Amino acid sequence: MTRQMIIGMHLGNGYGNLPGAWRASAVDSKSYTSFDVKVRHAQAAERGKLQFLFLPDGPTHIGDIANEPPHFNLDVMVTLAAVARETKRIGLVATGSTTFNEPFNLARQFKALDVLSHGRTGWNAVTSSGEDVAANYGTRLPSTSDRYGRAHEAVHLIQALWGSWGQEAWVLDKVTGWFANAEKVTPINMGGKFVASRGPLYIPPSEQGQPVIFHAGGSPNALEFAGRYANGVIGAAFTIEDARAQRAAFRAAAERAGRNPDEIKFFAGLMTTIASDRRAGLDRRIALSERIFPQRVPYLGQMLGLSLDTARLDEPLSAEQLARAKPSLRDPRSAHALKIAREEWTLRDVLAHGVIDYHPVVVGPAAEAADHMQEWFEAGAVDGFWVSPDIYEDGIDAFVDGVVPILQERGLFHRNYEGTTLRDHLGAPAQYGIDPRVPR
Repeated sequence: MTRQMIIGMHLGNGYGNLPGAWRASAVDSKSYTSFDVKVRHAQAAERGKLQFLFLPDGPTHIGDIANEPPHFNLDVMVTLAAVARETKRIGLVATGSTTFNEPFNLARQFKALDVLSHGRTGWNAVTSSGEDVAANYGTRLPSTSDRYGRAHEAVHLIQALWGSWGQEAWVLDKVTGWFANAEKVTPINMGGKFVASRGPLYIPPSEQGQPVIFHAGGSPNALEFAGRYANGVIGAAFTIEDARAQRAAFRAAAERAGRNPDEIKFFAGLMTTIASDRRAGLDRRIALSERIFPQRVPYLGQMLGLSLDTARLDEPLSAEQLARAKPSLRDPRSAHALKIAREEWTLRDVLAHGVIDYHPVVVGPAAEAADHMQEWFEAGAVDGFWVSPDIYEDGIDAFVDGVVPILQERGLFHRNYEGTTLRDHLGAPAQYGIDPRVPR
């Protein structure tokens, strides 16, 4: 069978990736607290046969709360519990920090969700990296070595707990009164420098056995961590070359850990504004984001090596400015920003292209998003994407109804779910308990 891409959908605060998405006319301004809204967005993604939803998390907020909502869900596990009951096939991937959670709690929450969802759960295991998050837990951020040391111990412990209820332990014999084979539900009695647990975890296996592990990050520590445990990597790359290098590095890390490199899938981020044409898409973004443009002009200037005037937002860069402009070597977005500026868009339009956003942004017809995805995929830069629409309320439908059919016609994306579990969707191997190939 021809290799096909895997697509996840970002499910965030209920509004979208634009800071002003909550003010869009079609959006319920109370979507931040509406689980019904999040269920509807999830169902739209499932209608498009997307393989998973991705919920990032950071239990803090740094931003302009007077004008912008927090970026994350109220609670990722509660949100996915609501979504699990109203969807059938789409995978459910949530972020959980190994630094600020006890392994037993993480093991219990994610395996319970896996049982509830009939084997559709994934855990994006991260270490957290902000002092603002640490402050909310009344502590300071540990060193990188301690954070990843604890993370390695936590994953081993959690996987051991997941496997502590044996796969054949549930007897359920009403005649004899034999509920479970106690000899197959056993303590793990594991402990290390950072974490410990007696166990067992009193949760039987799901249809996929146990949750799938994801990781987000690109540091050497992240490579080692994901190479040992992850079947999915939530990535960030601004060029095909960078994405290809990251994917190769994660695959090599998996091989060093004794795993098949095909077991780890790399997903690059993609932000979308699907519209009839580029101008319509830019106008949509400007209507909801232009309040922040004056704040971004100085940084755009640094990216291009220029001093830019916020009073000239509606003018393109002059020929003299373009001649002097040089993309910053310290920001991988700079070359693309200069390319857009050389197309003679106004400074406002350059910013509306999302040149300072956290992932590549496609603004315009659905075919342009499909072209971007096809180019990266066929270049061997990604195994798929996690997509973040500008406004969830109509942006998910625009992607599902516009981009997905094009990818399907090109033979790049499946037409229906071939399996029922997240492991099926990712092509991840069966695993229950600790992976015996990976050293502790």
